[in-house]
Amino acid sequence: MKSFQRALTVATLLALCTIAFSTAFAQSGNQRSDAEVSFDRLKTLAGTWQGKVTLDPPMQGMGNTAMQVSLRVTSRGNALVHEMKEAGSPDDPAKYDHPVTMFYLDSDRLLLTHYCDAGNRPRMVARSAEGKVVEFDFLDVAGGTGHGHMYHAVFTPIDSNHHIEDWTYMMPGDKPMHAHMELERAK
Repeated sequence: MKSFQRALTVATLLALCTIAFSTAFAQSGNQRSDAEVSFDRLKTLAGTWQGKVTLDPPMQGMGNTAMQVSLRVTSRGNALVHEMKEAGSPDDPAKYDHPVTMFYLDSDRLLLTHYCDAGNRPRMVARSAEGKVVEFDFLDVAGGTGHGHMYHAVFTPIDSNHHIEDWTYMMPGDKPMHAHMELERAK
């Protein structure tokens, strides 16, 4: 009898939560914020991508390097994981660059946290979406910045098989280095 009462109580609570959520969603007018629209736009990029990176200013021994980028929707659609590495490099993040970036909604903002190989974690906030472009501006950084830190990011979807990523890294002495990647979905 007790298990039946518990099951009935749980079912009643679930029904009430569903009604409350549905009512709140209906009252919001089903309007989606710019942050939600931008986040959904980024989630369409889920998959594995490849392309070359060009650096400005150019750096000796770097640039025109083949890159592999993977994006994966996780956490029931509440987060997007972005991983970047040099194409063909072993999957050993202890020895090779392998930064990870997490995208997520925080109230009415779309944020990213970049877990940098430089040992810090800059956060950026998305601007209002204009067209297809999703642009992120520096918010703050945790950890040391002695080796520099990621400062700005722009994602430009072209079509279902192409997108562009532009990342700005602030070198020591506040000298920006721009990385531009034209990526194609891996087949």
